Amino acid sequence: MENLFNSLPDNRTIEHFESLFEGRQCRVERIVSFGQSSPESGWYDQDENEWVLVLSGYGLIEMETGERYRLGEGDYLLIKAGQKHRVVETAQNEPTIWLAIFYQY
Repeated sequence: MENLFNSLPDNRTIEHFESLFEGRQCRVERIVSFGQSSPESGWYDQDENEWVLVLSGYGLIEMETGERYRLGEGDYLLIKAGQKHRVVETAQNEPTIWLAIFYQY
């Protein structure tokens, strides 16, 4: 048995990605952010869909179209494959813990 809130990384200078499960068409990750954001010049452009849930903290996600979504605890968002997006900001004073499920139709 594991707990998503246990064993948080000590290094707060980087964002941490941990694979929890990986199958043929699905991957589940825990992402822990400590105030990180996407690089100014970079957009995520993925070949798979991403369903993301914020468990603690918050994250502000911006789509290439200009739409912005502020996700707090319990909020989730579906980002379709090929939809360019980036993380504008995450909580500075506490870890932002994300649960991300990547899948293909």
